[in-house]
Amino acid sequence: MGINESHLHRDENIVLDLHPHWIMLAEAVFAVVVSLAIGIFLITTLGTDGMLNKGASFLGGLLILGSLAYLARKWVQWYSTNFVVTTDRCIYREGVVSKRGIEIPLERINTIFFNQGIIDRMVGAGTLIIESAGETGRQEFEDVRDPVGVQNTIYQEMEDNENRKFDRVRAPAAAASSPADEIAKLAALRDQGHLTEAEFQAQKAKLLGQAPPPPQPPPNIA
Repeated sequence: MGINESHLHRDENIVLDLHPHWIMLAEAVFAVVVSLAIGIFLITTLGTDGMLNKGASFLGGLLILGSLAYLARKWVQWYSTNFVVTTDRCIYREGVVSKRGIEIPLERINTIFFNQGIIDRMVGAGTLIIESAGETGRQEFEDVRDPVGVQNTIYQEMEDNENRKFDRVRAPAAAASSPADEIAKLAALRDQGHLTEAEFQAQKAKLLGQAPPPPQPPPNIA
């Protein structure tokens, strides 16, 4: 997981927690395949007879070990890199010993772009670009899984976050209106002829949490 849940804000939830796309490892895997082919050829074909052959075999072994070490380093980099979207912010973390991180609050994001080459489109990867207000301004995140889907998710969370802000603003205003105030408004509507006495009593009982009065029978007209 890219971020510990204990580091989340109050009422903040994780929506996406992604490692980079596996294409990040493609170059290292290709290097291992080529190095194995060359190394095995040097070791098995030339053998160990003579200084030149021994040197070639040693070089082939170093080539294999070097490519495996490169793959291991890229895998650690892949595993320790996370792109996280929460209900409040976008978070980027990378590194094991030396760590680097970026946090972008959703309300500061202006625009989100993505770039995909032909190979990226085939495997479902791409580069995500986030433009925001503040010192960071423009941030690029490479090898993102499904950049179109991530872009849509961020926009959706931005909209939900904005709605929650408006709800928090409206809540105190709604709480400030007491039942007595509401009853006074209903009484004014009744006095103005917009509500009948029965409608007024029913709405009043609802505000006070009481059972509505039984309906009055129509007057008996002789």
